[in-house]
Amino acid sequence: MKDAILFLEDGKIFRGTSLNTYGETAGEVVFNTALSGYQEVLTDPSYAGQIVVMTYPLIGNYGINAEDLESDKIHVKGFVVKEFCRTHSNYRATQSLIQYLDEHKIIGIEGVDTRALTRHLRLSGAMKGLISTTDFDPVSLKAKLAKVPSMEGADWVKEVAPKEPYVVAAVGPRKYKVVVVDCGIKRNILREMALLGIECHVVPPSMSAEDILARKADGLFLSSGPGDPAAVTYVIETVRRLIGKLPIFGICLGNQMIGLALGGRTYKLKFGHHGINHPVKDLESGRISITSQNHGFCVDINSLDKNEVEVIHVNLNDKSVEGLRHKKHPLFSIQYHPEACPGPNDAKYLFGKFTDMMDQHKK
Repeated sequence: MKDAILFLEDGKIFRGTSLNTYGETAGEVVFNTALSGYQEVLTDPSYAGQIVVMTYPLIGNYGINAEDLESDKIHVKGFVVKEFCRTHSNYRATQSLIQYLDEHKIIGIEGVDTRALTRHLRLSGAMKGLISTTDFDPVSLKAKLAKVPSMEGADWVKEVAPKEPYVVAAVGPRKYKVVVVDCGIKRNILREMALLGIECHVVPPSMSAEDILARKADGLFLSSGPGDPAAVTYVIETVRRLIGKLPIFGICLGNQMIGLALGGRTYKLKFGHHGINHPVKDLESGRISITSQNHGFCVDINSLDKNEVEVIHVNLNDKSVEGLRHKKHPLFSIQYHPEACPGPNDAKYLFGKFTDMMDQHKK
């Protein structure tokens, strides 16, 4: 272990100690309010380019297992906690969290006052930060951090998206064929759709609207992903050309890209929504779900044509838009993760709404 420093772009400094990976790493610093699910957080492609602070004080108590990975690698730039658990205990665990971070060369630091850090980010907003175990000079760190690109305007989708298409088979008989535009999808999204009899034809975000239509699918799914949605212009244009051609369901980044394709705007939230305990209200049913969320941008509802688009879900913490539906075409989207992992299963019913929409479109 070595002394480590987290230097924020506003000059604020938080000190701690590193694990066994040394050096420097930089990214946007955000906090996650989940009490568990650190393995899914680490491997969620939507966290690409970010340093994640866990608000729960003890992290790592159930270790790491091979079943709960949401992708094939860790995507966070750095991991900040109050305390790493040295003695994990779970019958599925194959290694410790510390071993897993070391294996992937991710700098993890502990001993940080994460309550003070979270409060600072809540008041000042998410911002760029740099973790270092070798340089503790604020002047030097500030100069290095100035060269790190901002999350606004950054296309991180290209960093996490697949290069070639692939197919995830339905569990049991195939009932639907869906093209999934993978902008940084989590594995459990594909699992949930497969359980509903959906054969997922996963394609890179660069695939054209013509090539998607040529696959003669029953529907189109737009995945979650990292970065600024406004920077992913190629997907936005593809979605714009496909609206009304087939049923469309988007989540998280997919929701934002749909909003942009419909002529709206997106804006950066002050500190984002990251955690598994965010309350969302379904305005149609009145149902309130506790949801899993991970995003830093949001659709500006005032930028959309209310004659064509309606809000269907709202965040009960800050009243931001959590879901959209087109009034004329088979299209709806939500801003959170209905598949959970980590998180509650309150919103899994939305996958059923997608299959219902495809059934109606077939008729």
